[in-house]
Amino acid sequence: MITDDSRSAGDANFTTDLASLMPRVDFSRRQALVTTLATGFALATQPVCAQTAISTGTDGLVAGEVKIPTADVEIPAYRAMPAGAGPFPVILVVQEIFGVHEYIKDVCRRLAREGYMAIAPQMYARQGDVLALSNIDDIRKIVAKVPDAQVMSDLDAAVAFAKASGNANADQLGITGFCWGGRVTWLYSAHNPNVKAGVAWYGRLVGEKGDLTPKHPVDVAADLNAGDA
Repeated sequence: MITDDSRSAGDANFTTDLASLMPRVDFSRRQALVTTLATGFALATQPVCAQTAISTGTDGLVAGEVKIPTADVEIPAYRAMPAGAGPFPVILVVQEIFGVHEYIKDVCRRLAREGYMAIAPQMYARQGDVLALSNIDDIRKIVAKVPDAQVMSDLDAAVAFAKASGNANADQLGITGFCWGGRVTWLYSAHNPNVKAGVAWYGRLVGEKGDLTPKHPVDVAADLNAGDA
């Protein structure tokens, strides 16, 4: 198995230059409360039956945690891709409300086995760690603080990270997301004109608008880019 430890030096070489390419976005919080990914499944999803849990192996893959420079802080993400020479098409994987836990990591590994570079950024890194919370209402309080503008910017940063790695063909860009991430999939497919395909898993299409969530998928339907190329 090839791990990201063997590539950490190479990743570090472009981190500073990559951060300089990101647009400045004025977020109210400029520190990451979550700086590394947890292992296992989110506590709120427990118990997980060993008989039903899917576990995709890492043999033949480069799989593990990476750090993504964003407009204001560095956030953790899970990346998986084939071990061979790229460049590989890129799939952004957007978490459900539970964050980047074992299920989301496994989805990345499944996509990597199909020939993609899959990246799942920890989207709540500035707001708090939801993986250790067992009460869904406590999780919702953290998620409610996450602005859509921050999410779009962080996904842009993940794409920039993939491009700078030298292993990705970001012209072939897709996105998929689950529940909370399903809504994000719609929004990002309208936000980024380079998205070629988007698959939203049961994300909500409508909702109350606010300063942090000014639009919902139904509002951006006419602006969707996926499928144009």
